[in-house]
Amino acid sequence: MDSLSALNVFMRAAETRSFVGASRRLGVSPSAVGKSIARLEERLGARLFNRNTRSIALTAEGERLLERCRRIFAEVEAATRDMSLAQETPRGRLRVSLPLVGMLLMPTLSAFMRAYPALTLELDFTDRIVDVVEEGFDAVVRTGKVSDSRLMTRTLGAFEHRVVGSPAYFERMGEPATPEDLAAHVCFQHRFPSTGKFEPWPLYRDGVFLGNDLPASLIASTLEPLIYLAEQGQGLACVPTFTIRPQLALGALKPVLTPFVASVGKLRVVWPSSRHPMPKVRAFVDFMAAELALSER
Repeated sequence: MDSLSALNVFMRAAETRSFVGASRRLGVSPSAVGKSIARLEERLGARLFNRNTRSIALTAEGERLLERCRRIFAEVEAATRDMSLAQETPRGRLRVSLPLVGMLLMPTLSAFMRAYPALTLELDFTDRIVDVVEEGFDAVVRTGKVSDSRLMTRTLGAFEHRVVGSPAYFERMGEPATPEDLAAHVCFQHRFPSTGKFEPWPLYRDGVFLGNDLPASLIASTLEPLIYLAEQGQGLACVPTFTIRPQLALGALKPVLTPFVASVGKLRVVWPSSRHPMPKVRAFVDFMAAELALSER
């Protein structure tokens, strides 16, 4: 602490180019500033100022020390600010954008609301690419890659896809043994609203894609109706595993063609880059990362 105090005195003297000016900022006498600088120079074995009767000027050694002092005290200030923010209660409005499958994250979001009652959530569900900064979002949950240098990102977990149907459906229609068998099955397709294209079923054999020309018995712009109708025994759906965990655990849906499915995606949360993220943003990011144990490994 004595070293930091001496460096602080030096930095004030260097910035004001005056022992008197430094003394006024620090609330001590000019002679106390002079003595502190002299002791620091003796300890370092280097002259930091060239002095005359009217002014002081930094030496080359003093210039180098001043540059380092600024970095040191910036880090001290940042650490102090971080500790202060850590004590603040997250509150206010939290504006979050989620993909359309985000409706399936509602149990987690509900738990977050219970944990932070002082926050008001504003949720925007869309599959379009939003401009996080320009559109004023506090955080965005997405499955794609992030390349915007203005954003911070954290991976919440990995997920795979599964082709699933209900036991009743398989009892009636039989289980497909190969991707080619799907031609004789009822297949539900997810269409991306932003592009109008179907989400491909990631079916491969020896690296060759086999997900083309599948039946489209039903088309929806969100996954919820596909999952619901698959549970009702009306067809097959190919969906991310994190969207059907309860159904898989209860046996309401059963995966098929798993050896042919090759798809690993990442669920990420991104937020505007900031040296000191708001407590509400940090709380959301940490909570989502802790609660969404999505890794299938």
